Amino acid sequence: MPLLPDVPPLVADDRGNALVSFVRGTEEVPPRDAPLEAALVAVRRADRVLMVFDRRRRDWELPGGWVEEGESPREAAERELVEESGQRTDGPLRFIGYAGFVLAPDRRAEYAALFAGRTTTIRGFRPNDEIAALCWWNLRDALPGRVQPLDACLARLAHVTGDRAASANGAPAAVRRPGRRP
Repeated sequence: MPLLPDVPPLVADDRGNALVSFVRGTEEVPPRDAPLEAALVAVRRADRVLMVFDRRRRDWELPGGWVEEGESPREAAERELVEESGQRTDGPLRFIGYAGFVLAPDRRAEYAALFAGRTTTIRGFRPNDEIAALCWWNLRDALPGRVQPLDACLARLAHVTGDRAASANGAPAAVRRPGRRP
């Protein structure tokens, strides 16, 4: 089923962007009904998730960005994590799923691969042209400024999925929203 602009979103922001699906599955078989353009990373340290403050969009987001030519989504996630935050995970990134978006202003559909990892070490951060700050968010308390609601939703999905995967020692069953495909 293709990503359609008229599908009720899981979450939307005030700029017209919407998260319309989240597909768990295998990293090797991405959805084919829209381009896979980006990769995002939810890094946990204890009970907190790494967020970066994007200078242009003026909001807190998960680290991530475009998948470059010849690069896998996993390679893009690893590269973007270091470029945007200076952080590294203690082990390999874990694939979580594919987030389906309909993005403003042209209502284009695309996917982003979502990965997760853990770290016990906070590395030095140097603000750059793209990212002004980073923080470790507990997913409950307000952050100073705007939190991108699509990324907050994905951070929670990655957090829950990580807990289930750790307890089940494998991939969790898909969480479905009634009346929607996973």
